[in-house]
Amino acid sequence: MTAPEAEGVALELERLRRSVDVGFATTRGDLALLLQRADQTDKTLGDHEDRLDALERTRWPLPSLAAVTSCAALAITLWEAARG
Repeated sequence: MTAPEAEGVALELERLRRSVDVGFATTRGDLALLLQRADQTDKTLGDHEDRLDALERTRWPLPSLAAVTSCAALAITLWEAARG
């Protein structure tokens, strides 16, 4: 291999190395962004789960609500029957 050919090969290798370095830097940046978004999504999901748990603790179960409604209707019916 002559000196100009060796110089050309070295130059091409340097360009290739630069391209690989740029590609790795881009990939690292993309991965960091994806990790940040995943962390934000996990935080948002945790917040939503906490809110859902709070709502489930404060709601009345449907059978209990039906029992209270039917007892109120019975009380009103008996009161109306006693008045009239």
